[in-house]
Amino acid sequence: MMFKGYTMIYLICLIIVAADQLIKLVINNKFICGQSLPVIKNIFHLTYVKNTGAAFGIFQNQNMFFIISTLVIIVIMLIYINKINKKSIWFKLAAGLILGGAVANLIDRIRVGCVIDYLDFRIWPVFNLADSSIVIGAGIMILLFIMGEEIL
Repeated sequence: MMFKGYTMIYLICLIIVAADQLIKLVINNKFICGQSLPVIKNIFHLTYVKNTGAAFGIFQNQNMFFIISTLVIIVIMLIYINKINKKSIWFKLAAGLILGGAVANLIDRIRVGCVIDYLDFRIWPVFNLADSSIVIGAGIMILLFIMGEEIL
């Protein structure tokens, strides 16, 4: 059975996917690509960007590669999550964040051929909630590993 006591992971994943896709839908319907709306002038803007690459815009126009690699990562994560024994709530949070972010950006790549980004802090490339979820989840996993929790 897919949930096997790990409902929290899948619930977090679902929340991230739903929130990210809803925000992207609003951005796509209310903004023109490239348009920016200052929320806190010169600090934080909502900016509509279509990213056909990976982080920081590297590897542009490699959509099929990213679709296939993301699918492989998601399948590996689902198999791994299903095989692990009891893990901490922090592990479950991290796994849910990573899985949710990966699925949300995969939906974009399949649906529109790129990832829609919108969070613009002006000192960093524009990104989205899914990207943030992946980074935060990976950061938690790294901290768990450093602290000696068995994650593999």
